[in-house]
Amino acid sequence: MVHRGGLWSGAFVTTRGWIVAGGRVILDFALPPRCPGCGAIVEAIHSFCPPCWTSLNFLGNSGCVTCGIPLAATDSGTCAACLARPPLIARTRAAVEYGDIARTVAIRLKYGRKIALAKAMARFMAPLLGDIPADALLVPVPLHRRRLASRGFNQSLLVARELGRMRGLEVAPRLLRRTRATPPLKGMNFAEREKTVRGAFAVREACDGRTLILIDDVLTTGSTANACARTLKRAGATHIELLCWSRVVRNPIFVA
Repeated sequence: MVHRGGLWSGAFVTTRGWIVAGGRVILDFALPPRCPGCGAIVEAIHSFCPPCWTSLNFLGNSGCVTCGIPLAATDSGTCAACLARPPLIARTRAAVEYGDIARTVAIRLKYGRKIALAKAMARFMAPLLGDIPADALLVPVPLHRRRLASRGFNQSLLVARELGRMRGLEVAPRLLRRTRATPPLKGMNFAEREKTVRGAFAVREACDGRTLILIDDVLTTGSTANACARTLKRAGATHIELLCWSRVVRNPIFVA
């Protein structure tokens, strides 16, 4: 289904996905609000219960100004890796560190079909969008058509649409497409991940001079996001950022 401008706005979701999403939204309004992490009843919708809240490590805007990785005891605002080799993605931010509760929220959305969790995730991601142009586009990391047909929806698109509503930004769900199915990256090292996703994305339309914000649920090594950014750069994008719900944080980076 396409609205207002074809590739830039609108959405593609399978018919089953729309039915599932609609049913979940009705249930979410009919039932009392529950914690996104454990399902306990809470006072406000899209809020965490105290135990889950204290278990989350909110990352905010601290850390490396470019990649967002936490920096320990340093006066520098940029990590050594970004100083040595500036990444394709100009700015990366995640709402929380990947852990038990963050993982549970992502899994409940992706596999448990708890559609309303997209709004809960977007609520904590929206403040991290930063100072971006009003015409910046939110670009969800796409699923391959077979996985989309199987799941019924793209969780990154659901989050992107909520962010778009919150910040008044346009979503471009069909700008970037996955040209081939790739196996799950879990268990692969960095080099294997890079090889697996290389050339797996394409654009449907040139994006000369645009500021694009990639939206994803979980960031691990960044291989998928880098592959997306490389494709968008070749299509003319001048500035690319990445915003996700959670990210894996390894040992803090020390900068001399």
